[in-house]
Amino acid sequence: MKDAPPAAMDARDLIAARARDASAAGLFDAGNEAAAPSPCISLCRMAPDGSHCLGCFRSLDEICGWSGAGPAQRRATWAALLRRAGLPLPPALAVAAAPPR
Repeated sequence: MKDAPPAAMDARDLIAARARDASAAGLFDAGNEAAAPSPCISLCRMAPDGSHCLGCFRSLDEICGWSGAGPAQRRATWAALLRRAGLPLPPALAVAAAPPR
């Protein structure tokens, strides 16, 4: 008898993995002018209430504005979508998303 295949990763797991990879590459660092990667995981479906995509956890406005967003706005979008997904922010995003003192 074959072993059962491992459970498929859900969207939250995929987003968390993407965030870890981007953070490890320094793409969330405030001084980095490289574009943060798109959080799209090709699971494009809006939540029943229309608040966000069930794949990447971005709002429709965030999805539409992504291509024209600069590095700071992309980091802010990543912080917002991770919060929406109930995931912890990588340290660099937590610093970037903190309100100014």
